[in-house]
Amino acid sequence: MSEIQRPGALYQQVAAAIREAILSGEFAPDSLLPSEAQLMARYGVSRPTVRNAIAALRAEGLIDVRHGKGSFVRSSGQPRLTLERRIGHTAEGRFVMPNGDIWQEAEEPGTYRTRTTKETGRLLQLDEEEALFGCDRLLIDPSTGTRAMHRTLIPFEVAEAVPLLGKEPCKPAAAIYWVLTQAGHHLSWTETVRAHMPLPDERTTLQLPDATPILHVARTAHDTDGRPLFLEELRFGADRAELAYRITADEQHAQRTRA
Repeated sequence: MSEIQRPGALYQQVAAAIREAILSGEFAPDSLLPSEAQLMARYGVSRPTVRNAIAALRAEGLIDVRHGKGSFVRSSGQPRLTLERRIGHTAEGRFVMPNGDIWQEAEEPGTYRTRTTKETGRLLQLDEEEALFGCDRLLIDPSTGTRAMHRTLIPFEVAEAVPLLGKEPCKPAAAIYWVLTQAGHHLSWTETVRAHMPLPDERTTLQLPDATPILHVARTAHDTDGRPLFLEELRFGADRAELAYRITADEQHAQRTRA
């Protein structure tokens, strides 16, 4: 039996001891933790104390409880999937999205009308409550089981200027870029990445373990004057995938010097 002689509530002491065993490698990643009865005997504590300790470690993201199977040490390995965040061209000038062929649609896309929020309005440089066409997709990578929530948003004013987008607002992002360029727009892109803890519907849809944050990627397509035309959002579990960027140096204009 391990001695528990640390300050703090008893369950916190037990949680600290289990944490040390995980971090030292005694309980390996992906391995099944000892049963409640075994932990009770190991630390000389009651069942409620063990359960509270396990709950605390779940909240930290160290343990994943699988119903009917027990408590498992979370994996500390590499993400299952690397997503390349660049845009390519075919010889015909159409756009190609790296990793575009890995995703399968888990259900039929949903097209709807919506309005800008504070966040989407900021990215699209629109006031709140401005009209948008939205399209939601649930994507899955069959080789790893990684799930992603994908959303595209097109301002009404853009769809009015490019009627095909108003008729078919749920095209894939690469096809929307093509339609915009065919309408005379010369595109550039900006992208932001932020993390947040999932809302209940996001956690359920993405099938996330406890205490797993979401990576929220927002890519905005701009016209040559910098005006945002189209917003694409991707959300997935931070433990499932990583983002890879190709970075090149911008060309700097020569600075004028005074005579």
